[in-house]
Amino acid sequence: MIRCNKYGRIHLLPRNKCAPMKTLSLILIVFSLSLVSVNATEQDIVDRSSVTLREFRHMPEKGLPPRILRHARGLAIMTVAKGAFVFSGKAGEGVVIARTGHGWSGPSFIGTAGAGWGLQIGGQVTDFVFVLNSDAAVRAFSRGGNVTLGADASVAAGPVGRDAEANVTPRAAIYSYSRSKGLFAGVSLEGAVITTRKGANERYYGRPVTASEILFGRAKAPAGAANLRMAVR
Repeated sequence: MIRCNKYGRIHLLPRNKCAPMKTLSLILIVFSLSLVSVNATEQDIVDRSSVTLREFRHMPEKGLPPRILRHARGLAIMTVAKGAFVFSGKAGEGVVIARTGHGWSGPSFIGTAGAGWGLQIGGQVTDFVFVLNSDAAVRAFSRGGNVTLGADASVAAGPVGRDAEANVTPRAAIYSYSRSKGLFAGVSLEGAVITTRKGANERYYGRPVTASEILFGRAKAPAGAANLRMAVR
């Protein structure tokens, strides 16, 4: 096993003798991935989510079916970047909106990050739209903490085409739709931890505001969210 000593020279050393190197590599990968959107403002993220949603609705044959959208209790829209060179990492950001008694809520900002290990090389950027099929799924995102997909709420690939018309009752609390370009084959986020970005919410709304206040319509949506709220109608 190739390892480094404290002077940076390469040696063959027993396994686990240079564990800090692995930890540092993982940190660097996740940090590098986060640079993809480091200059994006909250409004940029909202605008990008609006475009993503419109594109998903108009994808031929495999787009987000109108029937699924009509019955949705909420939507989570994310862009996730993943990269690897033996070590792997991912980082992403987006928004959640929910249906209220007065139309759709404003956006609550979310993010995800992670790292791993495996024999893989490549990179990928994936757009996700998660359809929240139940009030319980919306509440999971409204708590203002972490949501683990597949644990806090069941996740299944969303039906498309004829399958969407056949499935009257949702098979999972969350339907997942994705679109990606890159060298990785898999695009599933099951098991991923999605976090509420409280600082982003505060900046966008101009005051401290909770995810619950946003998603249940108790916080007025900023004017900049109009395009996103229109995109879901």
